[in-house]
Amino acid sequence: MTDMSVRIGDLKLANPVMPASGTFAEGLGQVMDLSRLGAIVTKTITRELRDGNALPRVAEVQGGMLNAIGIPSKGLSHFLEKTLPLYREWGPPLVVSISAPTVEGFASLASEVSVPGVAAIEANISCPNIEEDGRAFAMRAASTEAVIRRMRAATTLPLWAKLTPNTGDIAEVALAAEAAGADALVVANTILGMSIDLRSFRPSLGNVMGGLSGPCIKPIVLRQVFQCARVARIPIIGCGGVSTAEDAAEFMLAGASAVQVGTATFLNPQAMTEVIEGLDRFCAGRGIARVADLTGALRHAEDSRLESSAA
Repeated sequence: MTDMSVRIGDLKLANPVMPASGTFAEGLGQVMDLSRLGAIVTKTITRELRDGNALPRVAEVQGGMLNAIGIPSKGLSHFLEKTLPLYREWGPPLVVSISAPTVEGFASLASEVSVPGVAAIEANISCPNIEEDGRAFAMRAASTEAVIRRMRAATTLPLWAKLTPNTGDIAEVALAAEAAGADALVVANTILGMSIDLRSFRPSLGNVMGGLSGPCIKPIVLRQVFQCARVARIPIIGCGGVSTAEDAAEFMLAGASAVQVGTATFLNPQAMTEVIEGLDRFCAGRGIARVADLTGALRHAEDSRLESSAA
């Protein structure tokens, strides 16, 4: 039987599969056994109440979907008083995703969600940043380092930095997050895109542009996981187009220690448990005793050159 446990820093997870923030809520517990997950990642919360973006917020595209939800939130108080007690009923470690428009906003929110029952904080630094003319913090190394360093000083909980794929050098950003004190990297968020409704000649989304997710982005994010894993020493959680156990195995071979499942859950509420079961079968069929042994086990040309020079 495969040992499905993995470690993300000081956190030990029963398996490497968890939801992507924004694609999961406590209601999913009515159709699947949440205790089977490696971790639970909350929908991103903000301090203030947020209505989100104008409708329509979701559009189907070939190979995936676009969304411009806009992080609707009932606010910090509602999360602490109403939502957190529900999550405490399940066993997997709880990772709280947070977002704020400023460095200080991220830091104060991190401090206030550092309460019993929260195992780690996921910093959604791929959201718009009003201190940088609307750019996401994670688009640049300097702004990434500034926000993660300030959050690191505000909490003792494990801190996961969720990066954006919409940057020219994600490896540089990953190194900045690591240097500032991040305990893990989530690679990555959605890719900025748009579509047009040819019946109305209007954008398909009320916000015009939105985040592209689903199987169509997997090759891009897989490449980014590989690039980050080559330079960073902290664990990586792959996120982008994971629909099957084979997808998860690819991400782990590229260097991820765990994966997040997002869009696939909208199509199949059992997607995460199927990925867990499939990974177990994948390892068993290849005589791999520990799923963690998949991490970074990719064989490629560079390995061959090193072996040749050593001989």
